[in-house]
Amino acid sequence: MRFFEDIEIGARREFGSFTFTAEDIKRFARQFDPQRFHLDEEEGRNSLFGGLAASGWHVAAVCMKLLVADGKRQSEEAAARGETVAVWGPSPGFRELRWIKPVLAEDTLSFSSQVETRRTSEKRPEWGVVQARNTGINQRGEVAFSFLATAFVPRRHPGS
Repeated sequence: MRFFEDIEIGARREFGSFTFTAEDIKRFARQFDPQRFHLDEEEGRNSLFGGLAASGWHVAAVCMKLLVADGKRQSEEAAARGETVAVWGPSPGFRELRWIKPVLAEDTLSFSSQVETRRTSEKRPEWGVVQARNTGINQRGEVAFSFLATAFVPRRHPGS
């Protein structure tokens, strides 16, 4: 992962895609969001969604899985080049979570992140605070999912 000083506002990264199968949608729903339109095709067709719909929480979980996997891949590549790898801190939260378009069985979302703001932490000067808009775009080019994430990012040279 990159250090705070290496992150520019507007920087964008694609971090993976995922196809939501009917089986995946139902499996997640049975365990975490057992609403009728997530569990049964007919109920989904008769709902506002017009088809078997993935839970928004399923979409968010897939986004997080792909985001973490991409960060791990980037860190491994940087370490292999002999670079010092920044170990990011936790997230103090997110805002503006939106499930904009239904994600139906066999939809594929491509996920990306774009940096919107960055600042040095007032209370912890060894850290920066970065906000990035994470989105999932379906195969028709429509934004289906979005949220504004915040993360603590270590500074390479605190106090400078």
